Amino acid sequence: MTRGEPEVLVVGAGPAGLTAATYLARFRRSVLVADGGEPRANWIPVSHNTPGFPEGLSGRDMLGRMRQQAEEYGAILEPGRAENLRLVEGGFETDLNGRTVRVRAVLLASGLEDHHPDLPGVDPAIRRSLVRICPICDGFEATGKRVAVIGDSDLGIREAAFLRTYSDDVTLFHIGPPDALTCRSELDRLGVTLLEGSVEGVTLEGDRVRAISWGGTERAFDFLYSALGTTPNCKLARTLGARLATDGRLEVDLHQVTSVPGLYAAGDVVRGLNQIAVATAEAAVAATAIHNLLRQRDGMTVRD
Repeated sequence: MTRGEPEVLVVGAGPAGLTAATYLARFRRSVLVADGGEPRANWIPVSHNTPGFPEGLSGRDMLGRMRQQAEEYGAILEPGRAENLRLVEGGFETDLNGRTVRVRAVLLASGLEDHHPDLPGVDPAIRRSLVRICPICDGFEATGKRVAVIGDSDLGIREAAFLRTYSDDVTLFHIGPPDALTCRSELDRLGVTLLEGSVEGVTLEGDRVRAISWGGTERAFDFLYSALGTTPNCKLARTLGARLATDGRLEVDLHQVTSVPGLYAAGDVVRGLNQIAVATAEAAVAATAIHNLLRQRDGMTVRD
């Protein structure tokens, strides 16, 4: 393919987007990946629940391998953000790096953005796993440790309750308004300590959280989790009127099709579990469905 002649546009170069690119390229489809910036997976210091890597794998290494694999089969990865997705006859148009790109199908793998605590040095702390954002990914490493959760809604209670799987010492720092906790009565039953008010600071020491400052006092913890929610990157789909779930993410069918025909979605932008294994599985389903759709449109499938 040339840069002006893709059949399929993949928006996003995280685990879902790169998996879809590999599948589509191996289906001999010309595929262009709009790489809009650093994927969320790049923040992972070491993943211990990625299938096939018992010794662990960093997000950067994983994405590097996936990029190499997609490009090996002919997928083109281009830095830049797709803008103004439009329906046109036979497919879609979008603006990318100052030109119009026209394709037959689009896969959104644009992910979401985490709401990080407003604390100094939070980004490098996340990269070092001192401040964590996914207990499903790495809660096992908190087994038997002192765990703190920062939240501003009932999401904080739910995350603290989940972390009780691993630790008997879980504290929720609720930094939102009091009425944002609608099920605070559950905290005693679940064995979670509640502290309310703003977190003034987090002191990091080596590979641990030495202390969290709150109300003029300090408490020591081993791990700190942020449960402040996320914002899905659904702007392109919203402009086309794609149906959203109650959490703001995209609704899709069993083939990863949105409510807009020809527009597919996979990964964290889709309602469901934010996991690498889930994202890659959804991408495989979506890529196969896209290929079959285009084969059908070209009259190259068996007629019923």
